Amino acid sequence: MPMNDNVMAFMPGGRVTHAPIGLGALDGMSFAVKDLFDVAGAPTTYGNPDWARTNPVAAATAPAVMDLLEAGARLVGKTKTVELAYGLTGENVWHGTPTNPAAPDRFPGGSSCGSAAAVGAGLVDFALGSDTGGSVRIPASYCGVFGIRPSWGAVSLAGARGLGPSFDTCGWFARSAAVLKAVGTVLLPAETGDGCLGPVLKAEEVWINADPATARAMVPAMAALERIAGAPMRVEVAPEGLPGLYEHFRCMQAQEAWATLGSWIEATQPKFGPGVGERFAAARGMDAAKAAAGRAFRRGFRLRITALLAGGAVMAYPTSPGPAPKLAASPDEQNEVREATMGVTAIAGLGGLCEVSLPVGRVDGAPVGLSLVAAPGRDRALLDLVARLAKELRLA
Repeated sequence: MPMNDNVMAFMPGGRVTHAPIGLGALDGMSFAVKDLFDVAGAPTTYGNPDWARTNPVAAATAPAVMDLLEAGARLVGKTKTVELAYGLTGENVWHGTPTNPAAPDRFPGGSSCGSAAAVGAGLVDFALGSDTGGSVRIPASYCGVFGIRPSWGAVSLAGARGLGPSFDTCGWFARSAAVLKAVGTVLLPAETGDGCLGPVLKAEEVWINADPATARAMVPAMAALERIAGAPMRVEVAPEGLPGLYEHFRCMQAQEAWATLGSWIEATQPKFGPGVGERFAAARGMDAAKAAAGRAFRRGFRLRITALLAGGAVMAYPTSPGPAPKLAASPDEQNEVREATMGVTAIAGLGGLCEVSLPVGRVDGAPVGLSLVAAPGRDRALLDLVARLAKELRLA
């Protein structure tokens, strides 16, 4: 893919760069990091000018970034994020919304919008993002790249700004399954088990939730997956319905977001772009009983989903119900997409699962991704399966 530096993926101003400090699996590769990861001597703006104004430059580099530098990779810049990582479209009125390189008339997806756009445009080999409610998986699907949300807690988030700590994960993007896997060899812990995954489970609710055109776009990839891992088994993962999953996730995330950032917001009274302030106002007023009910639900859901995936089963379903919304979409249309999408992303979020989105199809000229989802701690095995499927599909 040709280099395209017009996608506005990087933070404005001087680039934050760092030479490799070791040799390893990532020799010769370039990468970028979402601007909520600390790099020593540089500001971490968290997508908001008032955050940058009221917080000092970083005194140390985040351990995940250090791991990449020590493995031979070269840091070439920090990428844009939605303000305080609280949004799914990729908008940022202060720094500019990155262009979706695969569909310029559509949103890039958030909150790791800049990292997805930088990878999709060929500006870097890979890029770090964070994923709380879909902030790596959805931009990956929208921008037509590979993206992984690891198992919760698998990769250190020290030196990274938080939003919902019991959901936050450190993920990354790449244009090829091979590079996605190479980064995983550096960041992911060793895992137990035989490394094999199967059978494939087809989560019915998610397929029904997807736009018909999106479901059709998945057919070749599902056929390839069947050749590798056998015929999929139809299962029901959310008898309470995807909207129920989203509601539990939403309430817990909101309470955690206010607990994490509320004191700073109260003390600073920052200016926010459209929609962000409203989300934090709703978080401030979140009913504690609803958040507690969400946590109780999550305990049961996690037991149920880990039992379903025990022994190596892997779920397959569309990452997002459809392609990215168009830039001209109304707030109501954006919210409709958000709710339909986050009912799906909540599955891995509530379960603490690992999930990879593969760029397998297009709808109306825009990318859509297929997700493979495995039990907590099966990240490396999942990346192996993704690599096999990508080879079968002849993806880049």
